[in-house]
Amino acid sequence: MWQILALNSAIFSALAAVTEKKVLLKSQPLVFSLILSAFTLGLTIPLLFWVDFAALSSFNLLVLLGKSILGSIAFLLVMNGLKRLEISSSLPLLVLTPGVVAIFAYILLNEPLSNRDIFGMLFLLSGTYVLQIRKNSSLLEPFLFVKKNNAYLYILGAILLFTTTSILDKALLSTYQLQPEAFLPFQQFFYTITFLIIFLLTKKKTSAIKEHINHSWKWILLIAVFAVIYRYSHILAVKAGPVALVLSMKRTSVFFATIIGGQIFREKNLLRKTLAVVIMITGAILVILS
Repeated sequence: MWQILALNSAIFSALAAVTEKKVLLKSQPLVFSLILSAFTLGLTIPLLFWVDFAALSSFNLLVLLGKSILGSIAFLLVMNGLKRLEISSSLPLLVLTPGVVAIFAYILLNEPLSNRDIFGMLFLLSGTYVLQIRKNSSLLEPFLFVKKNNAYLYILGAILLFTTTSILDKALLSTYQLQPEAFLPFQQFFYTITFLIIFLLTKKKTSAIKEHINHSWKWILLIAVFAVIYRYSHILAVKAGPVALVLSMKRTSVFFATIIGGQIFREKNLLRKTLAVVIMITGAILVILS
């Protein structure tokens, strides 16, 4: 059962990413993120009817709040990167997250790196190299992709934040046994509040929200539906199956998004980028399974 849930999460995550790219072509990332979060919150509220409020603890909600703040900032960074970069160039870099987690665990927690970890990281580096290589470029140029386009900094920043949030997700669902039906709506509520505070601090015009809703509300609602499906499927899969295998299957969403998005937006060098994604997903799976 968890296999179906994990695959379902991967497919709808890919559909959400492609649709997000379409809307972001004519939208501001912050305003889009705020509206999408509010729409998604509305869709998750019915889940509260199945929540055992007596089992909720202030500690769990506090951890979820901190995790949600980091997650909302990471999402906003991804949206900024997705707006400025091709979907087939930006999303694959998120596959680097397991490798970054393994490195931080080695440096900060003294967790040993297995042979599988090392091979996985070599695959991740190789995939990144293939993703960024250009015709007549020097051998080192692919590793300097941030210098060529600083929009990649948004994606790299998101990777660092996702490193923390992925660990907290596992702790909340497995160690602290937070109900999935409580996890999703409370997380979405914290997301919305975070985006709203950022919006107010940046002093953007509130008319921009009305403008975006009038122009793109149908697409944003569709993305919200996709988001609820893939997030809830992922949470249920993590709760029911081996976390490593669930995460491995979730990584295939980047493969689907690269192919579908690359075709829709007619992006260049799609075959090479797809090969790079396959290499990177292989590396991510090796790290996750170890």
